[in-house]
Amino acid sequence: MNAWHLHPQLADDSTPVIELALCEVRLMDDANHPWLILIPKVADAVEIIDLSPAQRTQLTAEIDTAARALKALFKPDKLNVAALGNLVPQLHVHVIARYHTDIAWPRPVWGAANACPYAPEQLVDRVRQLRTQLAR
Repeated sequence: MNAWHLHPQLADDSTPVIELALCEVRLMDDANHPWLILIPKVADAVEIIDLSPAQRTQLTAEIDTAARALKALFKPDKLNVAALGNLVPQLHVHVIARYHTDIAWPRPVWGAANACPYAPEQLVDRVRQLRTQLAR
């Protein structure tokens, strides 16, 4: 069995925030949307069904934690949760805060606009806010 490793595309597109019991939580480097990615640290997991029952339960709890953190910090109109994996096969779950006024509303965020990378100081502040909220 292979050891778990982070897919290079996820590493390139996001910044680490915190390690939870099952998932590495990362911030998507796109200031258009407060956007977390949860990656279960399970080798060779591609689909949610590749997780054990206990891991699926833990993933659900960690999605809840991420969603509540985004809701508390950013007061979105809607939360989007998705596990697509069409481009990156490693199992990962997107949790995205959405607003009626955002650049992609009401469409999905993918392909609606070019990513707007965070300024360095904005990225540091955003990660700090999220880490504090997720550690509660």
